[in-house]
Amino acid sequence: MRRDRQDRQGRREQQGRQERSDPLDAAQEDRVRAVLALGGVPHADLPDGVQQVRLKLLERAADGREAPRDVSAWAAVVASNLAMDWHRARRRQERLGERLAVLWREATDEDGAETRALSMAVTQGLDALPDTQRQVVVLRFYADLPVRAIADELGIPEGTVKSRLHTAVRVLRTRLHEGEVV
Repeated sequence: MRRDRQDRQGRREQQGRQERSDPLDAAQEDRVRAVLALGGVPHADLPDGVQQVRLKLLERAADGREAPRDVSAWAAVVASNLAMDWHRARRRQERLGERLAVLWREATDEDGAETRALSMAVTQGLDALPDTQRQVVVLRFYADLPVRAIADELGIPEGTVKSRLHTAVRVLRTRLHEGEVV
């Protein structure tokens, strides 16, 4: 009985410490959500946006920089910037989709059903890849960026880009062979 009480008290104390270490209070979090939503971020992506704002505030503290004078205002500005970034990323994806559609139409006009089947198989294979692998494949083979440029843009080592490319190409090749497309 006593042990149970101690466990509950320990959990309450730990929860209290976690709540105190949260850089955003409930009102600030609500404001961040509102700014993201008004900025056009879909409802499903709002929790990720709030976490990104929280992370930026924690990173700022970890770097030894002073806390913003008005955390609520600072968080709102960061949330607004995140909403802008979300729209830019969506537009990039739309442009990429349009470009792929044009390439697919051009390929189907020239080579017919065989090319259509291959295009569909590659598209399905890309959809099945994890986001990080799909990203490097698209940047390397569709956007025609060199490995170094991809690494620089994504802020990851070249070896990581190469590893992701290797794994993704191996998976795609296997799927295409299993589906008897190639």
